[in-house]
Amino acid sequence: MSPMPTPRPYHHGDLRAALLTSAERTLREKGAGALSLRELARDTGVSHAAPGRHFKDKQALLDALALDGYERLNQSLTTAGALPAHSLEERMTALARAYLGFAVDHPELLELMFARKHHPDSSAQLAEAVERSLGTFMGLVADAQERGEIVQGDPEQVTTVAAASLHGLAALIAGCALDAEQTLAGLDAHVHLLLHGLKPR
Repeated sequence: MSPMPTPRPYHHGDLRAALLTSAERTLREKGAGALSLRELARDTGVSHAAPGRHFKDKQALLDALALDGYERLNQSLTTAGALPAHSLEERMTALARAYLGFAVDHPELLELMFARKHHPDSSAQLAEAVERSLGTFMGLVADAQERGEIVQGDPEQVTTVAAASLHGLAALIAGCALDAEQTLAGLDAHVHLLLHGLKPR
């Protein structure tokens, strides 16, 4: 009786997902420089040619990882933003917590998502993914402006200020300048300052 074949680390038809999972693990543990399609094939237990059927080169793999990251981030932001009955501050804090939570759990992936170099084939998809991320915040801003809860003005500019503040926290955490747990614990106060400003009251 011939021995049973060694089981593959993925189900039939899920090779692309398995490759992305393995690539993200390498990204997290060793950085983007350690990623290669050949090593990815070895780590996933497939032939050297197999990854090439899904990613034509390393940049295509990096772009796919970034897109996958945006899909997960946008899902978290959409879930967090679906709180219409709550106050503006609570809703903004929920979005901030979703964003910072993702940043704390996936710092290397977030850095890759914001990388400037992308393949032309992926640029439009990534730009759309970024727009969806900002769109969640912008929807909240526009709604708050309509209710008179925050200043009037270009909602895109107001959103950029809020998003830059939160991304700044994420960058400081990734750079070890801020402690992740302490920052998340103090996020309510951060959002309060963001919404009410620094002028004495």
